[in-house]
Amino acid sequence: MDSLITAAARALAAGDPLDALNRVSLRDDAPALALRGIAMAQLGDLDRARVLVRRAGQAFGPTEAVARARCVLAEAEIALACRDLDWSAAALEQALTVLEAHGDRVNAAHARNLVGRRFLLVGRLDAAERTLAGAGPEPLPPAVTAVRDLVAAGIAMRRLRTQAARAALERAGRSARAAGIASLTAEIDGATASLDAPAARLVTGGEDRPLRLDEVEALLASPALVVDACRHAVRQGETMVPLARRPVLFALARALGEAWPGDAVRDALLRRAFGAREADDSHRARLRVEMGRLRAALRPLAGVQATTRGFTLVPKACHGVAVLARPIEDEHAGVLALLSDGEFWSSSALALALGTSQRTVQRALDALAEDGKVQSYGRGRARRWTTPPLPGFTTTLLLPGPLPAG
Repeated sequence: MDSLITAAARALAAGDPLDALNRVSLRDDAPALALRGIAMAQLGDLDRARVLVRRAGQAFGPTEAVARARCVLAEAEIALACRDLDWSAAALEQALTVLEAHGDRVNAAHARNLVGRRFLLVGRLDAAERTLAGAGPEPLPPAVTAVRDLVAAGIAMRRLRTQAARAALERAGRSARAAGIASLTAEIDGATASLDAPAARLVTGGEDRPLRLDEVEALLASPALVVDACRHAVRQGETMVPLARRPVLFALARALGEAWPGDAVRDALLRRAFGAREADDSHRARLRVEMGRLRAALRPLAGVQATTRGFTLVPKACHGVAVLARPIEDEHAGVLALLSDGEFWSSSALALALGTSQRTVQRALDALAEDGKVQSYGRGRARRWTTPPLPGFTTTLLLPGPLPAG
């Protein structure tokens, strides 16, 4: 490697992309293209960076497998920063295999972190855990260790293991400070702050108050009957009745939970479940049918009794009833949760992360844009969406991923 390439690489490692560009900006050989791409990424021009890194990967010869794998790794990192979740995970996993086979354990660990972060973004928590578990015991540079612990903390937060998440973030913070990377330290500080921010709302006995993530964990571990409006389920301890695919039943369960220990009046139930402003006999008949279905679904946990005014929830083990609601009630809360990280997302990436169709996401984005809650940049396939971070709450419970069964 010549002296200019070496000097440019050292400048990039020191966080000085302009110095690196001054040394290699006029060169088009493969190492110079790769360094130019990394420099442009550090300067924030991700589209140009991606083109340069891809050209570098194509310029390296077939015998330079490690260099080509490193270019794939750089392109994958840029794609992740762009929230382009459609990039080839198979190509990154192949690059990971090449790097491990040639003993480049640092870049291999970095590739493993990227795979884990992508799995975390799309809600595949088990796959993210398996990816991190595949790392060897060898010591790694602080920057790589910090990212690994940051991913581990994200998994723990999504699984409502707040103590494990806090411990992982403390380790990540120490490693980031040792590495001297300000942006990584800021990301870890933001994740740590989210542990102390409201993650949900508790509605019980006419009271509505915010809950931190550790308080949500404690509530779900308690013997109370919880109507979970974050995951659309009713649960008590290890027993859970999912109602995500039965929205009418869940709407009725939530109305009963909010009214407990009293009863929910029929007119209110009809409005919540069917949107009926003026109830007629057909509405009342349908309500009786749906209440029968809800009674059958909740049989392991509670009964549903008719009263003179409506219906009431009767837990089998009377330890109280609580409704766990989202910190904000918005039709498009899932989209807002993803956009609140301040990054630029494509509609296809949002659809992949939310597990829904791209057209559904586009309709949600159009509605949010009309309300001034999101902004778009670019046109066509290059169009990206973002919004300022929503202040004062964590998005953990708005993102996809199942709650623990016990």
